[in-house]
Amino acid sequence: MKLMALLAFALSLFGVDIGGSTFVTRTVVDGAEVLYSRATAEAGSARFECVRSASGQCHYTVYPRACGPDDCEPLKRFVLANGDSRQVAGLHRFQLCVSADDATPGSDCDPAEPIAAR
Repeated sequence: MKLMALLAFALSLFGVDIGGSTFVTRTVVDGAEVLYSRATAEAGSARFECVRSASGQCHYTVYPRACGPDDCEPLKRFVLANGDSRQVAGLHRFQLCVSADDATPGSDCDPAEPIAAR
């Protein structure tokens, strides 16, 4: 077991991810579920799934994991409808913000600014 942990650590020094991550976001307001989203990441690929959102959409903002709260640009921004999913390749070591509205969150996932109407 220690050998596997040492091998995983050594490979991570060279940017190789062996394990995966799962992100589950659930937001409940006044007892009602407003948002339920799942994302899994493994070996540089991530799958995002908007299970349910009161607005009908899940708004995703993906940041590099090493972001500071004031100096970080999103890697990706996209929207999925209820029940939809999306596979994204090339994502390594990221942090994820998901919301039911279209406000652009900062890397701490607090809403920072509304998106201008297009």
